[in-house]
Amino acid sequence: MALGTATDPYELRFDTGRICLDLIATTHPVERLDRVEALRAWITGSGLVPPGTPLAHADALWLTGFRELRGQTTRLVRSRSAPGTHPYDLALARVNDLAVAAPPAPRAVHGEDGALVRELTGPPECAALLGALARDAVELLTDPVARASLRQCEGDNCPIVYVDTSRGRRRRWCSSEICGNRERVARHRRRTALAR
Repeated sequence: MALGTATDPYELRFDTGRICLDLIATTHPVERLDRVEALRAWITGSGLVPPGTPLAHADALWLTGFRELRGQTTRLVRSRSAPGTHPYDLALARVNDLAVAAPPAPRAVHGEDGALVRELTGPPECAALLGALARDAVELLTDPVARASLRQCEGDNCPIVYVDTSRGRRRRWCSSEICGNRERVARHRRRTALAR
């Protein structure tokens, strides 16, 4: 199984190819950012902060901020509205506003084994983390190659959007282990039913 690919519907996923798309994926198949503890796990799992970074200061306001950015980014990535329409432009303005915040400052320190590891200079602020996510969305939206590589999963009822970096750009599913496996099982069942 690919790193960060969930098999349990409540597990967090980090397999879309962009951290802003991983944030969008937290709504499928159910709301995964339903409590502050889940948000803390997502922040660490996504790589926004190094493992072990204290996040005890994260609260319900953080949850609100991350969900709001997720909604605005979703509107921009999935929008059928063209730029210049009111909802699209409001979402773009909000993402641009959030992108202004400086990201958390990393530093290299010696780990327990003597190897250099990444650590933050202090506990991260919500605005800094939202800024890093918003900048990732801005980079995705302004990169024509990445934009052209955006794909909607072909799995039944799967709304996940991912960046297709596969050879030949033929990736069909958000995850071969999840949606791809479901499709293979369904195909097998159809063949078996026809053979009877």
